[in-house]
Amino acid sequence: MARDLGKAAGGILSYFTRHKTAANLLLVLLLMAGLYSIPNMRAQFFPDIITDNITIQVGWDGAGAEDVDTGVVQVLEPALQSVDGVIETSSRSSEGSARITMEFEPDWDMDRAEDDVNTALDGVTNLPDDADDPSIRRSRWSDRVTDVVITGPVGVDQLANFADEFVTRLFAEGVTRTTIRGLAAPQTIVEVTSLDLIRFDVSMREISAAISGEVETDPAGDVSGAARVRTGVAKRSADQIAGIVIRSGDDGTQLTVGDVATVRVEGVDRNRAYFVGENPAISIRVDRSSQGDAIRMQAQVEDVAEEMTLSLPDGVKIDLIRTLSETITARLNILLDNGLMGLGLVVLLLFLFLNARTAFWVAAGIPVAMIAAISMMYFAGLTLNMISLFALIITLGIVVDDAIVVGEHADFRARRLGEDPTTAAERAANRMFTPVFSATITTIIAFFALVAVGGRFGDLISDIPFTVIVVLIASLIECFLILPNHMRHAVAHAAKEHWYDWPSRQVN
Repeated sequence: MARDLGKAAGGILSYFTRHKTAANLLLVLLLMAGLYSIPNMRAQFFPDIITDNITIQVGWDGAGAEDVDTGVVQVLEPALQSVDGVIETSSRSSEGSARITMEFEPDWDMDRAEDDVNTALDGVTNLPDDADDPSIRRSRWSDRVTDVVITGPVGVDQLANFADEFVTRLFAEGVTRTTIRGLAAPQTIVEVTSLDLIRFDVSMREISAAISGEVETDPAGDVSGAARVRTGVAKRSADQIAGIVIRSGDDGTQLTVGDVATVRVEGVDRNRAYFVGENPAISIRVDRSSQGDAIRMQAQVEDVAEEMTLSLPDGVKIDLIRTLSETITARLNILLDNGLMGLGLVVLLLFLFLNARTAFWVAAGIPVAMIAAISMMYFAGLTLNMISLFALIITLGIVVDDAIVVGEHADFRARRLGEDPTTAAERAANRMFTPVFSATITTIIAFFALVAVGGRFGDLISDIPFTVIVVLIASLIECFLILPNHMRHAVAHAAKEHWYDWPSRQVN
């Protein structure tokens, strides 16, 4: 069976050994694919493990946790059992509120899921009268890129303006997922006492309806399909809200919100305060979507921060913390350092036992196989993350083994058996194909077993088997379709003595 395998591959191996155009063209294609893929690959901390959740929230003021569980959770859960695609449901009852979280199968149609949940909730009619209507919220997957801290000896309201400007500049650069923390926007508060409600014979519902009808303008239609017309005047300041008419009497008198209630605007509210030393601070969290590149987004945030710092008052500064892209860059540097170190050690050792040209082409198998593997990862939708980089690092010592076996055997056949360079390279490839291919397949099967690991952990490590497998495949391609042709020329030059072959001549 092994003889048949070598004979079947012999025609292809011989063709690439004897035709330098085919071998070099394949080499150029692999390098071009890799060089195109590397700058376009997304970088992130871990692979995207996206969970599709829908959370249902119900408020019930004044109710204890047990009452919430009995009156809300135990009423909604049976109705939600009719929703398809749910793999896990969890609920939490606390004082005044209930929350039910539904996790759906991977790649499930979440628009359909949301419609099914709405339909199920519409069929529930026996919730407590004082409970709020259920609210639905779909989870939005995100991954933190960095946190931006704006701090300085100024007021919190001024820091808030700086934060708004920073977020606006990020949005203009395409960074759209930001969260300002440590600050709440000013609020307009309308306070009405029970005595005033009785005195003016008005209800809270009437006041609420009057305000809601005036704070927004109303749509009135389209103009030529290019613009929309809205009627009314939006009333949002405290004075404007105080002047809203609740009702008018037959004698022309009017009862306004200001007659019944006290309207005031609360300043900046800091339920969560941040400080850097003695100075107040505001934090802006920057997240990426499932298609975002952490390193590229980090560079954009740094550019915006550097540009905006020039226009800030003295003492106000912008700092970036928790920059996960630095960790990703560090892992990339480890990969490059290990690759260069391994390449150097391989070349050094090969120079001792093989001639310089043979050592060079054998060592060239490392970057060629890695670059080709990265191109396969890119077209398969993988990213550069901690898991895939780990897989690339552990394969550094594997990819060169195949090339050493084929290169050394071709050199042996030419030097010891006296075969001409073409025959030596061709027979070395044919002779080593079966054992090398069998050993590679064994390693591939061993790593492919990791695919059987299920659950979230299986999704997390799924990049390892794929990365290792494509590196091994790329190594086989380079070793048997590209290297033999180069070995043919390297062995031909080995017949002459060169100064750079002095180490191998001394050892041999």
